[in-house]
Amino acid sequence: MRFEGKTAFITGGGRGIGEAFARALAGQGAAVVLAELDLPAAEGVARDIVAGGGQAMAVSCDVSDERTVEAAVAQAVERFGGIDILINNAALHNFTYGQPITRLPLDKWRRMLDVNVVGIVICSAACQPSMKARGGGVIVNMSSVASMPATTAYGVSKLAVRGLTVGLAQELAPDGIRVYAIAPGLMDTDSVKAELPEFYRDRILNEQQLIKRQGTTADLVGALLFFCSDAASFITGETLVIGGGHPLRN
Repeated sequence: MRFEGKTAFITGGGRGIGEAFARALAGQGAAVVLAELDLPAAEGVARDIVAGGGQAMAVSCDVSDERTVEAAVAQAVERFGGIDILINNAALHNFTYGQPITRLPLDKWRRMLDVNVVGIVICSAACQPSMKARGGGVIVNMSSVASMPATTAYGVSKLAVRGLTVGLAQELAPDGIRVYAIAPGLMDTDSVKAELPEFYRDRILNEQQLIKRQGTTADLVGALLFFCSDAASFITGETLVIGGGHPLRN
C-alpha cells in the first residue's frame, strides 16, 4: 500500500502508537503531520523521518482546544496542500483514568472527556473541509478493549469513541470521508510500562488474552494502513478489535 500525495494528520504523534503510525505512513510515501502537546518529542520524530527520506512536520496542538487545533490544521494545509487522513490518537489513559466510574474525581472526568471524546469532534470538524475539498478522506479513531465492557471511567470514554465513529461515518459519508476505529488491547508502549503496574499487565496477558504474548504497536500498523487505503473503500463505521482475544474472555 502506497500513499504518495497523501497527507496524514496524527494527534499524539510524538510517541507510542501515534509515532508508530506516523513512521509507517511516512514509510509508505505519505507526508505526516505530528500534532502534539509535547512539541520537542514530535520534532524529534519528524526530524528522524525527514532524515530517512520522508516528509514530516511537527505542530503544537491541544486536541481539547479548538483554536490550537484549527491553527495546527492550517499549518498542515499550508505546508502540504491539504489533509487526507486524520488519526485521532491523542488520549488520556492507563491507570490514572482506569478507575471505577464513581471514584474518578470530576475534574479528571471532565479533562478526560475533553481530550478523549470532544477532541475527536474538534479534530474531525477541523479536517473535514480539507478532506471534502480533496474528494474525500479517512478518519481513524483510537478506541480500546477497555470499552468492552466499559467498567471504568477510561472505558466509558473509549465506548464513546466507538459511538462517535458510527455517528461520524454517517454524517461525513456524503463528503467521501470514511471513518473507522481501532480498539487495541494492552500494547507494549513506554506509557503503559510506566503507568501500569507489572502485576496488572501480567494478569491481562496470562488470564485474559487468548494469544499469550505481549501486543506491540507493530500489531496495529497493518490495520491502520488497510483502513487508510483504497482496499477499505467499501467499509466505514466499523471498530476493529486488536487485543489478542482479550474481549472474548470477559
